[in-house]
Amino acid sequence: MAESYIVRSGKLVTVSDLGTIYDGAMVISDGKIKDIGGWNVIKDTYKDLKVFDYSNYVITPSLVDCHTHILEYAPGSIYPVTEATHLMGGESLLLHTLSSGITAIGEQICGHPECNLKFSDYKKYISNLPINISFSLNSISIGFDHIVHFTAITGSKAVEFEMLTNEYILGQMSELNEYPGENIFINATPANLKDGIVPRAGEIIYSCNQLKEIVRIFHNKNKKIGTHVAGSEGIKMALEAGFDVLHHAHGITPELTQIASKQNTLIVATPLGGTHLPPNSKEDIENLVVSNVTVSIATDSYLPPSNKAPWLNFDDDKLKGPETLMKLSSASMKLLHEKGMNENEILKLITLNGAKVLGKDKYFGSLQKGMEANFIVANGVPGIEIDDTEDIREVFFKGDRVIKK
Repeated sequence: MAESYIVRSGKLVTVSDLGTIYDGAMVISDGKIKDIGGWNVIKDTYKDLKVFDYSNYVITPSLVDCHTHILEYAPGSIYPVTEATHLMGGESLLLHTLSSGITAIGEQICGHPECNLKFSDYKKYISNLPINISFSLNSISIGFDHIVHFTAITGSKAVEFEMLTNEYILGQMSELNEYPGENIFINATPANLKDGIVPRAGEIIYSCNQLKEIVRIFHNKNKKIGTHVAGSEGIKMALEAGFDVLHHAHGITPELTQIASKQNTLIVATPLGGTHLPPNSKEDIENLVVSNVTVSIATDSYLPPSNKAPWLNFDDDKLKGPETLMKLSSASMKLLHEKGMNENEILKLITLNGAKVLGKDKYFGSLQKGMEANFIVANGVPGIEIDDTEDIREVFFKGDRVIKK
């Protein structure tokens, strides 16, 4: 694609103070947005540039999925890979992610019992791929009959609980951590396993004092910290300990929502599932948004649809991935639209707010001068007007067209 060019759109939803520009255009140069505005002004100002005419389509920022397990846990669940081919499976899933309109993800590294790849292995492998990946280094507790713990630092070897509060391990995690993901699992996780296999899913792992000490270690290194948490008791502990981001927050009460709002705690909603409790419903997400909590919706790929959420309406219980982001978000986004919220504010749920969780909202998540040229060409506004990935026609990452259907 030409180094500098113009894209014209019938409708340009910027997710910024510019709002929606009908018959709009952007000038793309060196992978960034050089200018943005009405088509007539842009075409007269930049007469010599090639034009890509999408006047029959909608252009929005590309999507952000700030909570995934695409590289570490998903390849072995989706493909018959070994450690030697594990990352090949992950790369295939990343292509599927791009084709779903997602150009930025937050990936969890927790330690995998059957794959001893290190954080540095993942970083090296993805270094030249056309997708933005932020890594969260975590410890994880899986709710088997005997709860099993792993950490991103100790890899495929299960550890005793004491290692989860070890200052050296936590120091290494916080130093390498790139964004506040599921750094700590306050509740034992069901992972993507059936209920009978993980009977202790939901059990609280830490004390309040232990959580406060873990937060202190991260904050002393000027790193924000996130947590996997569900249920009022665990969420209350997380808020008291000062976690910056709550992932899932299934079962949050109105009282705890108000505390999260006052503390400017971000919440990553996962309507697909991911904890022992029913996942975030459209009403749950609406309540968070109207309470002025910054909410990002994520897939937690790859998961089966929660059997505690009949409203999901999936036809099977197979593992679901990035292709579900719009579908999972659509009910909440349409509800907010019906209540009168502007489409630019609503679209933040799967664009700008996810970039905020990743700490990269100055680079992508909206369409403004100086931002990376990460955008999608679609048949409608994602989540509000469309929820099928086939309605995403083209995907651009840093100005390069990476998907064309």
